[in-house]
Amino acid sequence: MSSPLDSKVRRVFGEVAVNKKLARMSSISRVPAFISEYLLTSRCRDESPSCVEEVARLIAEHHPEPGERERFLGVLKERGELKILDEFRVRVDLRRNMYLLQIPSLQINDALVPESIPRSYERIFSGLWGLGLLRYVPGSSAGEKVGRRSITPVELVDFEPFQSDLVDAKFFAEARSEFTTEEWVDLLVTSVGLNPSAYTFEQKLLLLARLIPLAEPNVNILELGPRATGKTFIYRNLTYYSRIYAGGVVTPARLFFDARLSIPGDLAVNDVVVFDEISRVKFSNSDEIVSKLKDYMVDGFFERGALKRAHSTCSLVFVGNIDLEAVDREAAALDYLPSFMRDTAFLDRIHGFIPGWRLPKILSSDRHLASGYGLASDYLAEVLHRLRGEAFSSLIEEHVELLGHYTIRDERAVRRLASGVVKLVYPSGEVERQTLSRILKLVVGLRNNIVRLLSTMSPSEYPPKELDVAVRA
Repeated sequence: MSSPLDSKVRRVFGEVAVNKKLARMSSISRVPAFISEYLLTSRCRDESPSCVEEVARLIAEHHPEPGERERFLGVLKERGELKILDEFRVRVDLRRNMYLLQIPSLQINDALVPESIPRSYERIFSGLWGLGLLRYVPGSSAGEKVGRRSITPVELVDFEPFQSDLVDAKFFAEARSEFTTEEWVDLLVTSVGLNPSAYTFEQKLLLLARLIPLAEPNVNILELGPRATGKTFIYRNLTYYSRIYAGGVVTPARLFFDARLSIPGDLAVNDVVVFDEISRVKFSNSDEIVSKLKDYMVDGFFERGALKRAHSTCSLVFVGNIDLEAVDREAAALDYLPSFMRDTAFLDRIHGFIPGWRLPKILSSDRHLASGYGLASDYLAEVLHRLRGEAFSSLIEEHVELLGHYTIRDERAVRRLASGVVKLVYPSGEVERQTLSRILKLVVGLRNNIVRLLSTMSPSEYPPKELDVAVRA
């Protein structure tokens, strides 16, 4: 039975409202939520069981499981054609004067792709999900054209991108007036796949703080918390504008710029780069990467090799696990940071620290996962992406007064965090003074968590202090 909020969400948002309980069916959730929900909203208007089964069948038939690679390649060889549902990525090979295609599920990195596809879908350079028709072309004229046997004789001949075409950031902002602040916050929490009734209002705001780097450019966030609190869930399932490093080795070429291939790194083409399980992240050239990261975190500029003074709006998120027994004080978090982050110059460049231990563990799907109607993940991802281009700095100047001994970095951090959270909760710019004050207290708290860590590390350089904020009448 639909709740009053569910009915309102469906009435106001129509085709981009999705039943989150349907979207997390095991047969559909094999792909990221923003893909399964795109398919549900674009192909299942009535949510009939037969239509949901059709979406599940589409995913099963065209998205290979890790162990199915050889079977799919066999079908391609025998039939000469194959439809694949995957995140396709195109790279430019200037030496051969051509575009080459990466198909992750088939472990192919050098398939052929006609120039018309990257021209039509520019985002495919950073990775774009869709349904692609592949053709096997051994010994064909296409194979001769490349002039090298190392090129995989597979060509992408048709492509259906999976992206919302119903995005209107202005409509999103205008729709806010239909909801109370509590309803709107609940809608956003439901939209990221969680059940708002399982969280207090302050906990919901902490959840929304995870979205700030997606809505506000050049915001750097640290979050430490126990396992199973959903720290990377949002970045992995909500948006296609993120890149996640889950441990492993990170190279300067992959992160900043590949000078050998003249390809921009993940920092240049994504809205957010997430360093998951930061204690396990290794840098192949630690001195170069840490130095460049510190420079980048100041003003968004970086350079490497032939790439001089490049700029990006990509936000950085550092995520790690912490034992519940160690969270009696924020300073204990220092023990869980990798060595490159136990540096005051680096830590001061992080704008806010989310204390993930204040959020409950996600243990029961019925209790903690969303079951009502929310915004389709692909739609919300696109809205957040477009909000990055909106300037809320004048609104923050008008309504927010900073109290306490702010450094320039403190001021920058709080203003960016405040701008991001206001975009989320008040996208139209029409704020409520009392609730805004409550929200901004939490934002300042995120910066105060960083301030306390800095003071613990170097009390003479960073004397203890408490930052505050007030909302002007």
